[in-house]
Amino acid sequence: MAVWLNTRGKNSLAIAVCGRCNRKFPIGELQPDPNVPALMVCKKDRDNFDPYRLPARQTENITLRFPRPDVPINTDPAGAISEDGDYFLITEDGDDYLEF
Repeated sequence: MAVWLNTRGKNSLAIAVCGRCNRKFPIGELQPDPNVPALMVCKKDRDNFDPYRLPARQTENITLRFPRPDVPINTDPAGAISEDGDYFLITEDGDDYLEF
């Protein structure tokens, strides 16, 4: 038995087939799918737009105000220098230090 579509009051009398469910619709009721624009689908089969299809975000150019140096900060082999210029040595156990 044939199924007839009511096309009264439509701008065109053309009939189209949905790309997903293969049902007949008046051509004005089909819409392009957001993810595959060449695929004409009905409202029921239309997908939401996939945000992963958008282009990647542009990275921001952020610089740090006081960055740490890339080279390791080594101490003086004789010990570390204090603010007043005196040398001091750290013992192997790390508990005591000697001042010169």
